[in-house]
Amino acid sequence: MVHKRGLVMTVAIGVLALGLACSGSSTPTPGGNVSANGGVPQFTGTGGLEVSGSTGFATPTLYGGQQSGIWVNGTGRVTVTPDLGLLDLGVEARATTVAEAREQAATAMTSIMDVLGDAGIEERDIRTQFFNIQPEYVWNETKRQQEIVGYRVTNTVNVKVRDLEAMGTLIDQVATAGGDLTRINSIRFTVEDTDQFAIQAREAAVKQAMEKAQQFAQLTNSTLGKLAYIAETGVNVPVVRDFALEERVATASAAPPTPISQGEMEITVTVQAVFAIS
Repeated sequence: MVHKRGLVMTVAIGVLALGLACSGSSTPTPGGNVSANGGVPQFTGTGGLEVSGSTGFATPTLYGGQQSGIWVNGTGRVTVTPDLGLLDLGVEARATTVAEAREQAATAMTSIMDVLGDAGIEERDIRTQFFNIQPEYVWNETKRQQEIVGYRVTNTVNVKVRDLEAMGTLIDQVATAGGDLTRINSIRFTVEDTDQFAIQAREAAVKQAMEKAQQFAQLTNSTLGKLAYIAETGVNVPVVRDFALEERVATASAAPPTPISQGEMEITVTVQAVFAIS
């Protein structure tokens, strides 16, 4: 019996040692890893990658655990002028009854919608974003409980503005139409069709990756081989927001037309590439 237990223990230790010996593998170094172990990487898939402003590497899975070649990334940027404004606006009314608050909000929003229509904003470019009717409370110290003192109605829409030169005038007209119930939450600028600019940025990213690989090959006295792997790891199209808008609108009635400038923005594409070497 003792002999059998010793035999089982010996077999288990041998299996464990074999598993540990077969599990060793290395991980590529992001940014430009040069290895001369020989052979071209063969990929069975890529690991997940989240792009949040960085250009990190996804890690390909290689047969046999062997990783060789030149590993690089490339970034391409194209500076563009926004051609679309995204205006988030609405009304907020307070009254002692729901009916009264809703009527005030509806009247103000109808006036704002008329302004948008007169400015040439199409119905397809106006989308209701939020509508809410909510009671408002105060604390009754005598009764030690909350009591409803009125109701608040909020109605906001998101508007696409294609004539950016008229943005300032439109904001002033909206503020006048809605009066004190007007709420302009934000204004943002973006590019409606990003495909053409992404193509240009992608070309620049691939070119940069190839230049990096050639430099690594020269610095290490290696011969650059064929491209073994390439992937796009991220496309970034920022939306520029004007945070100072609310302050300017608040004084619009006593000031010149609200100045609005869309500025410029960058469309960025990043790629990851692996080249064979010899």
